[in-house]
Amino acid sequence: MYFRSWVLDLQIVNVTNGSLDRPEAMLLSQAQTLDELFNNLARKAHDQTHMPHYETFLRLAFKAQSQCRSTLETLATIKNPPVVYAKQANISNGHQQINNGMPAPQAEEIKKQPNELLETQHGSQTLDSRTTRAAIC
Repeated sequence: MYFRSWVLDLQIVNVTNGSLDRPEAMLLSQAQTLDELFNNLARKAHDQTHMPHYETFLRLAFKAQSQCRSTLETLATIKNPPVVYAKQANISNGHQQINNGMPAPQAEEIKKQPNELLETQHGSQTLDSRTTRAAIC
């Protein structure tokens, strides 16, 4: 137990100091194991005569294949981390618009135009062209 704790502490120190040899070896080992598992399950599925067994083995095989791909992708990311060159970093909780190098657009002045629907055909300025009627009693 003491040995295992000592080895784990040493691995933690190595990773903290930037050495990723052990995690890389572990991921490669996992990917190889998952690839072998995929191949074995695919072979077993090929030998099945009942459809439910065939589907189960293939489903498990494809899950192992997906996990293998994911493991190798993680290993590739560790070996070659993505590089991001950011000219500007803006952290905001809401919507934010940034216009670099472009002048802000000027708003056009709104010209008020008379509403044509308010004028009648004869040029009268009133909306109601009817004559007033006597009240009904």
